[in-house]
Amino acid sequence: MSEACDVAVIGGGAIGTAIAFHLTRLGAGRVTLFEREQIAGGTTAQSSGLLRAHYSVPENMAMARASLAMFEDFAGLIEDGEASAGLVRCGYLIVAPPGERSRAVREAIGRQRALGIEASLVDAAAARALHPWLYLDDVDAIGYEPGAGFADPNLVASWFARGARRRGARIRPGVAVTGLLRSGSRVCGLRTAEGDVGAGVVIAAMNVWSGALARWAGVELPMTITRHDLASFETGEPYTTRFPMVKDLASAGLIYTRSTSGSQILVGTGDEGIEVSAPEGYDADISLDWIAEQGAALAHRMPKFAEGRFVTSWSGLYDTTPDWNPVLGPVPGLDGLLVAFGLSGHGFKLSPMIGRLLAQAALGLPTDLPLAPYRFSRFAENAPLRGSYGAGAVS
Repeated sequence: MSEACDVAVIGGGAIGTAIAFHLTRLGAGRVTLFEREQIAGGTTAQSSGLLRAHYSVPENMAMARASLAMFEDFAGLIEDGEASAGLVRCGYLIVAPPGERSRAVREAIGRQRALGIEASLVDAAAARALHPWLYLDDVDAIGYEPGAGFADPNLVASWFARGARRRGARIRPGVAVTGLLRSGSRVCGLRTAEGDVGAGVVIAAMNVWSGALARWAGVELPMTITRHDLASFETGEPYTTRFPMVKDLASAGLIYTRSTSGSQILVGTGDEGIEVSAPEGYDADISLDWIAEQGAALAHRMPKFAEGRFVTSWSGLYDTTPDWNPVLGPVPGLDGLLVAFGLSGHGFKLSPMIGRLLAQAALGLPTDLPLAPYRFSRFAENAPLRGSYGAGAVS
């Protein structure tokens, strides 16, 4: 055995680096993080960076609220005055047409308020005061969360990794994990491209690469990989951070928007995406029809973009579970292995708190929030964690 550690973390995205960071804060001993490429170089780099506590699943609301608090005091969390999450607090508006989606927004705002999250239902006049570009005549419910915003995923993961390293963790980019070491039903380490590594506990935060973990562990993961496209547009007037993010439940693609690049608008969809078979080699071409559809949806909600210009587009991947919520915690029948997969588009939003909860669980400590709702076995138990917004990344 070439080396050993107390806890090994697989994956150097926002989740894996947050886990490593919190492990060091909680006195885990020897912590080593393995990343096959570079820190924040995978799906974290594809994230649109939105931060909100608006969910219809109460457990997600509580986790997002705790994560937002960490993002807000990121320098204090890292204990470095230079640390920054790149946080922009612009607020979040969610608009819904009459019917089931309107009821879902109203219920979600009520649940947020019951948890002490600042959120409210607002009328069209108040929404237009916040965002004068909006057309709202077809909208029945408007929710507003003033504390929401967006941050820089690359900065966050890099600072988590730096903070973990300062506290003694080994961060090993460019070292691929190739398997698990087992003693009976217990995972006791890793196989890597540079040799075997013994570990008291292994935590896998492999995102869309979790299929490899399934092969190593001999289990079937309740997860698919889905592709989600994004585009940016601009118009004659700069679209800046004075405008809140918007989630449009009246649009066919359930689009969301935020300011990007200082003057442009980013548009993504909150639908089920397109399933792909593997994280590499998938068709990443974005059709002109899709761009035209999202441009039309944007122009409907913000008529100033009727004369807008398409700027660029790109794709990202989600590791998606059947209920569009994460799997967090131990794997039944495999002692010494904890997982974070199936983030379903929520990973960056929840990363600070997921990191803390899994670090606590790995060390046998009480967790600040219950992990049981996110348990691996919930699908076999027919107990999905499903919100009132249905399939897609709103949850």
